[in-house]
Amino acid sequence: MEAQKAHYRISAMCRILKVSKSGFYGWKDRPPSARAQADAVLSEKITRIHTDSRQTYGAPRVHFELRTLGVRCARKRVARLMRRSGLFGCGGRRKKVRTTLRSRTEHTPPAPDLVKRNFTPEAPDRLWVADITYVRTWEGWLYLSFVLDTYSRRIVGWSMANHLKTDLVLDALNMAIYTRRPSPGLIHHHSDRGSQYTSVEFGGRLREEGLLPSMGSVADAYDNSMAESFISTLKRELIHRHSWPNRQIARTAIFEYIETFYNTRRRHSALGHLSPSEYEEVRLRGGAVA
Repeated sequence: MEAQKAHYRISAMCRILKVSKSGFYGWKDRPPSARAQADAVLSEKITRIHTDSRQTYGAPRVHFELRTLGVRCARKRVARLMRRSGLFGCGGRRKKVRTTLRSRTEHTPPAPDLVKRNFTPEAPDRLWVADITYVRTWEGWLYLSFVLDTYSRRIVGWSMANHLKTDLVLDALNMAIYTRRPSPGLIHHHSDRGSQYTSVEFGGRLREEGLLPSMGSVADAYDNSMAESFISTLKRELIHRHSWPNRQIARTAIFEYIETFYNTRRRHSALGHLSPSEYEEVRLRGGAVA
């Protein structure tokens, strides 16, 4: 009735709805209940957390973020207030573009699968996985190559280009080597069997650093599931939510997503709701993860 009073007389609406005018005005003048006031305060906090997450967090992650801020409330209450405010996490998938290519240039036989779907190393820089994904822009494709440390799910190396040549994956590998300084022999660099990863040049770079190559089977996403999981997250939370006029805009957005959000702030349920960098810091200090 309050929302419609500009269009209809209060007395007419009260008569139709069989509500007394005194009852309506009594309701209108009544101050908000303590519960309603608490919901309003909590909704403000929820909206702020959702905005800071780039509008990607659903109720579970928002609820955990509230807990870290010392706010005690039920997850169902968070979900209810998010629905009321029209706040939702990301979801949805799109058709995948092929990035695993056969090459006519010189390449080596595929490496054996040394991982066997066991993506749970006991320390950082024991197992890296690598893959390539893509972004459609108005001026053509932009390809992203990345290297992920399975211990913390941190992206330790990445590279972007408008081609799928070996240089794309080499640049990502070189960044990972430069930033992490891994010890020889400790890493299985696990990837698919694309021509970029079976090239002589790429294999030689692995040998130079003492890294052990490992490759999953053909056309089986489960053999490199952790890399596939990052790709799904990136596309759900960033790529598919925007149109990209050109490669530079997409490149900048992906850089910011990886370096200022995913690695440092985005909470992972598998890491005890810590970000990759937080998880590494906690474990380095010998702390336990919930």
